[in-house]
Amino acid sequence: MPVPPRVLTDRLDLRPPLESDLDGLFAITSDPRLWRHFPALRHTSPDQTLTRIHEWGTSWRESRLGTWAVRERGDERIVGNGGCTLTRGAFWNLGYRLSVDVHGKGYATELSREAIRRATELAPEVPVVAYLLEHNAASARVAQRVGLTLVHRAPDRGNPDPDAIRLVYADRPLDDAQLAATLL
Repeated sequence: MPVPPRVLTDRLDLRPPLESDLDGLFAITSDPRLWRHFPALRHTSPDQTLTRIHEWGTSWRESRLGTWAVRERGDERIVGNGGCTLTRGAFWNLGYRLSVDVHGKGYATELSREAIRRATELAPEVPVVAYLLEHNAASARVAQRVGLTLVHRAPDRGNPDPDAIRLVYADRPLDDAQLAATLL
């Protein structure tokens, strides 16, 4: 199956990110309001976002799926990024980050459903996983809405916040190796 140049859902236009999307994606990856749950991961330089665009491109080339640049249908403005990337060969990692301007519209759920559909179409034997910090209740609700179940809860090793708790949601039980891969 070739990489689709774009996917249209009911309300979203999902496209593999390009270098030409840098400004719009940096606006998302650098917005401190979107990193309240893990501020250390916020991008402070467009070079960090450009590196991420290249990593996402690798995912698309190698796995035929990855993170999309997210737009509302009929609008060229980037409102986020998200999708599934094959991580450590062990699981599809579902993730997203959307502009504060579009929070509450259900876009995270909409793009997550499409990402999961494509991941299970490409490699049904590979689990879909969403891992997040416990205090990110909105992301936990999205994981639950798209059919993922909590399979692990423990301190988040390596997090600068010693009180951080990592939650791992998955579309099926994970074996020890798969779970270990989510905790790296």
